[in-house]
Amino acid sequence: MTMRRHGDTSAMVSTLADLAPLADYSFVDTMNRDPEGKENGADHEPRQVFSGHYVPVKPTPIEHPEYVAHGKELFQELGLASDLAKSEDFMRMFSGDLSQVQEPLRNVGWACGYALSIYGNEFYRQCPFQTGNGYGDGRAISVLEAVINGQRWEMQLKGGGRTPYCRGADGRAVLRSSVREFLAQEHMHALGVPTSRSLSLYVSKSETVRRPWYSQGSRSVDPDILVSEPVAITTRVAPSFIRVGQLELFGRRARKQEHPRAMEELEKLVLHLIEREYGNEIDPSLPTRDKVVLLAHEFRSRLTSLVANWVRVGYCQGNFNSDNCAAGGFTLDYGPFGFCNVFDPHYQPWTGGGQHFAFLNQPAAAERNFHSFCVAIRPLLEGHPDCLRQLEEIQRDFPEVMQTQMEHMWAAKLGLERFDSDLFSELATLMVKTLVDYTMFFRELSSLPESVEPLKKSFYASQADAADSRALNDRWSVWFEKWNTLIDSDNREQLSSHMKRVNPKYSLKDWYVVPAYQQAAAGDYTLLRELQDVMTQPYAEQTDDIEAKYYRLKPLELFDVGGWSHYSCSS
Repeated sequence: MTMRRHGDTSAMVSTLADLAPLADYSFVDTMNRDPEGKENGADHEPRQVFSGHYVPVKPTPIEHPEYVAHGKELFQELGLASDLAKSEDFMRMFSGDLSQVQEPLRNVGWACGYALSIYGNEFYRQCPFQTGNGYGDGRAISVLEAVINGQRWEMQLKGGGRTPYCRGADGRAVLRSSVREFLAQEHMHALGVPTSRSLSLYVSKSETVRRPWYSQGSRSVDPDILVSEPVAITTRVAPSFIRVGQLELFGRRARKQEHPRAMEELEKLVLHLIEREYGNEIDPSLPTRDKVVLLAHEFRSRLTSLVANWVRVGYCQGNFNSDNCAAGGFTLDYGPFGFCNVFDPHYQPWTGGGQHFAFLNQPAAAERNFHSFCVAIRPLLEGHPDCLRQLEEIQRDFPEVMQTQMEHMWAAKLGLERFDSDLFSELATLMVKTLVDYTMFFRELSSLPESVEPLKKSFYASQADAADSRALNDRWSVWFEKWNTLIDSDNREQLSSHMKRVNPKYSLKDWYVVPAYQQAAAGDYTLLRELQDVMTQPYAEQTDDIEAKYYRLKPLELFDVGGWSHYSCSS
């Protein structure tokens, strides 16, 4: 398989017609189509898909779409004119209507199946047929692959309508969850965390769906009412959308010899992943078995780095199943995610997630996803004992590599040349006892204060009211003095600048986002666009007004409020 490579596209892409020549549909042109799939994409009812890498699906356009926002930085990176997002033909295509696109653009998209493992345990019951053959992209439909400035991008509609994997659902996404994902992807990119990106966001001015959600001020764990919400489509962009769960589906079929081409389809998908995502790291002339071993090594490196970055910026994925784990090693599927306010190792924004996906358990969850990844690719190494041994060693060493990444991350956040376990252990204890805002604490520390007092700006609990306030105060002072002796005091200005590039000032807390999507539902996008501007400059010192609004402690009355502090998967 050889993918077409384009040169530099220095000319500004001002129209959809300018974008069209850059299209290059490598996945559907080289992978296997479901033999039972329909060429015209009229395939919107739940059914089992027994083989093939994708199903052709025509998206279901939303009614009367209206422009909400576009990824300004991504548009600049891709050389797309900003006005393109509001043009009629672009808006039509990325709100789900492919009927009028001109060649070489195609009027049918595609959806993919994948398997599910939760914390390394294989599941089948989420599939409506109990076989694993009906689970996959239930409302995500890819509509374009293009090579722009030498980089391949896949563009996928989220909320683009029903597919054979919809499991009886309506295939829609609501504006609320679409706003969260749109903002989060570009915020994470600005934070320096590998992630899918946000191209555009459109809302229907007439189409609504009903979803379970929280009544005003509800402190219920689960949603307590049904609400009608506007439907929306956000287009997310990534080098590919191949997931660990996708590899698992084909690995399970190969392992069980479910059909004659099962092993071939697994190998084909893995080689496609390597060329799409790891082309710069893995020599294409190597035999498959060596490529697979190198893939495991490179994915381990990316995954451990990714999760350390999540913890660095206070991000919790919430639902870190293998099907929400991108095989390219970036953040994918912003569902019940959250950015922590109070530092809490057990922080879990998703009410259905359990502690196995909690904030500081994400390294362990990543290890379980890596286990699922290794099980999936293992059939390709059968008959090659040396390669199997190398794969087992790579898997065995995951915890050590993960721990090293975490220690480097914590050292960087603290401005240290090397990790000090005693210092960190005492800090974690004090942060939990005192109730400390995670983002604000490390940002204040980055200014290298002369005493512990400036750090108290990040404290929720008033030490004066605490029974052990004097003892806590003393422990904070001792900790601070020890930290101060470990940092490089000869280059304080340079160190502070470095720490402020590690520790963001602004974090996309949900109590900022709720008013934005509530106003957006009423047709006012002002706050959403303000948040977009603020959160794509998370390390910058912004205006005094912005600081007063977005660099402060969460109001106590918003803690434990449904939708503001925790959420179900309803989207």
